[in-house]
Amino acid sequence: MGTVSGEEQHNAAKMVGPVIRGTDSELAEAIIVAIEEDNQGKTVEVIDRGGYIRIQVEWECRLTRASLESELGSPYPLSQIESVLTAFAGRMKTTEEQLIWCLERRETGDADS
Repeated sequence: MGTVSGEEQHNAAKMVGPVIRGTDSELAEAIIVAIEEDNQGKTVEVIDRGGYIRIQVEWECRLTRASLESELGSPYPLSQIESVLTAFAGRMKTTEEQLIWCLERRETGDADS
């Protein structure tokens, strides 16, 4: 088994995003594509483990209701994501229009927020 370098550990510590159940492939694919759309210019990593899918972006990962609904072709309240969300990395902020997973120190620079 290989070892993980300090740089790889540091980079992994900066990755944030959802871990979703892989059982509904249509919804999972729509979430992945919507996250790619909402995070243009960033590398979106998708790790498919069969039973679950880890989607991660460095520092901040955004998912908007508009992008997800566009991919699904129908209305989808973001609150329903909780039914497939098994875990996440980072701090999750929610509104009716978007979900954001982020590392607080990068986003605000203020440890108290």
